[in-house]
Amino acid sequence: MPNLLQIIMYLIEKIKWQAQLINKLSDYINWLEDDTGRPSKGTDITKLDYKKMTLDDPPNVVEIERLNYKDLLKEAEDVSKPIKKVRRHNSSTAVPESVRCPKCGAPHDYLYKNNGNKGQYLCKVCDARFHEKNRFSKDIQLFCPHCEKHLDKIKERTEFDIYKCRNNLCPYYQQERTNLTDKQKELFETSPYYFKLRYIYRSFHLNLEDIKSYGLIKAPVDLAKIHASPRLLREILTLHVNYGLPAPKVAALLYDLHGVKISRQTVLNYASAAGAQLLPLTQDYPYELSNEICGDETYIRVKGKWNYICYFFDAKKKIILSQRLSAKRNTELAIRAVHDVLSHYALEGVPEDLNLVVDGNPIYKLAQHYLSQHGFQFDVTQVIGLTNEDDVSKEYRPLKQIIERLNRTYKGNYRGTHGFKSQNGARAHIACFTACFNFLRPHQALDNKVPVRIPYVHDGVENMPDKWIRLLNLGNGLLKSTSAE
Repeated sequence: MPNLLQIIMYLIEKIKWQAQLINKLSDYINWLEDDTGRPSKGTDITKLDYKKMTLDDPPNVVEIERLNYKDLLKEAEDVSKPIKKVRRHNSSTAVPESVRCPKCGAPHDYLYKNNGNKGQYLCKVCDARFHEKNRFSKDIQLFCPHCEKHLDKIKERTEFDIYKCRNNLCPYYQQERTNLTDKQKELFETSPYYFKLRYIYRSFHLNLEDIKSYGLIKAPVDLAKIHASPRLLREILTLHVNYGLPAPKVAALLYDLHGVKISRQTVLNYASAAGAQLLPLTQDYPYELSNEICGDETYIRVKGKWNYICYFFDAKKKIILSQRLSAKRNTELAIRAVHDVLSHYALEGVPEDLNLVVDGNPIYKLAQHYLSQHGFQFDVTQVIGLTNEDDVSKEYRPLKQIIERLNRTYKGNYRGTHGFKSQNGARAHIACFTACFNFLRPHQALDNKVPVRIPYVHDGVENMPDKWIRLLNLGNGLLKSTSAE
């Protein structure tokens, strides 16, 4: 066992190391305070300076030429210049039999080790150089738009891969370094990973056709075959959706008022079936929209875990345009939600001045980047922080507050559920709320008129339960046509 002196010396060394680490962290915090305005721990959160995410221009894309080594060998023989197999001088230069040229398909007999044992090969047939990781694994190559050098894949994410230009002479990199302040340059010399100076590109894995689909909700019962009368169904929806009463209270009220005994699960089943019928109506209805669109996420409990709803909302017309639910608050959720908004402009085309107002979450910028690659052009304005520290926040803060108000309205409706047992049930509840908000609920900002007035639903109908039945009939027609497709 070590003696006491050895233990003391060991602890002294540890204390010295910790002191050095604390000094470095302190210097970095001071730099943040002086140069970027980001304070240390304990400062008022409303004064935090959030860093905005920036996206670079798209890269130059070059399609990979595919060849057949047999055709190349035959062409060489025809001109009396046959290509012979590689003669190995010793076993260290041997190429594994599993390695083939990714450009022409030549076997290992025609391949050299081009840089010793570092993994690069040279094909004797087509002169292609490639690495074991195979730079020709895709049909295209990506090049920096500023220096035209090949981009290296540096990270793999669930939704996209990240590519970086590593050329130190790249004009983009040189300009970013020039723009640094003196203090930033000092920090860059010791900690370059604090800065984003090189050209970055994200290549998404998501398929646009999959993004377009919003997926139907599975109905637990067929509303056309239930034992309850239409009057009972419409009263259930009025109490459960319009007034946000939980299922047990709805069942108790129906018994106290009408003497009808019904279980809480039956109330939930009817509401879920209604949501399944109404989802196509809320998603596909031809709304008349403005260009004041705002979006945000809120969270709910599904199977005991947090899930996220991404709402997009026409702040002027008071219409919910997207109601996407996901177990993760990620880029795919934002892409799906934003695409829902754009799909509502399908008939007239996306307005040139369309501007989506969101918070500082970078997933919306990534969604803009992805959809722009598929021909959708629009602006994204991010309202950063909790106070109006800049002109953008002052101008667009009201729209951010409007979407926050929508989130609170939904939360008030959701609170009595205490969460959901499945995503299907959660989506059905959200669909019912959206249908009620868009088509049935009077809005104070619209002089107590509904955001979207449908003559079939409202003309000649005075009470809310009857409006629910007509809305369900309309939604059922759309559901059948959607299912047929």
